[in-house]
Amino acid sequence: MKRTAPDGYPADMDPARSADRPAGPLRRLLGRLTGAAEPPAEDSLPPDEDTAEVTPIRQCHDRAVVTVTGSLRTVTLQPRAGVPALQAELFDGTDSLDLVWLGRRAITGIEPGRSLTASGRIAMSRGRRVLFNPKYELRPLGQEQR
Repeated sequence: MKRTAPDGYPADMDPARSADRPAGPLRRLLGRLTGAAEPPAEDSLPPDEDTAEVTPIRQCHDRAVVTVTGSLRTVTLQPRAGVPALQAELFDGTDSLDLVWLGRRAITGIEPGRSLTASGRIAMSRGRRVLFNPKYELRPLGQEQR
């Protein structure tokens, strides 16, 4: 005979117990199919534009996770270790840093003079600040920097 919880649910189907356990692959699939969405974890939410702290490039230090904004001065194809790499210099008025997308020869919209906001972890390479494969958002043409 199956055990039942005080509320009448079978013990293995008790909603309070199922919330404690991580969702298995079948439960996640059923949730996607039925449209039942779990709220995302608080730490996985993308930062809002208002809450994202834009850091001046001059204040970016090695291994810091930053969000920077500025305009692209140069865009070049600079292979690294035999792998194609698109490299762009971002300038914000205080200093500049390099944005490097490994394995890319071109990205639509990445061109000199274009404004963008990029985020990622700063690395130092040959004395220059570098963001490898940054997350980025292109600013509409003609929009001024903040």
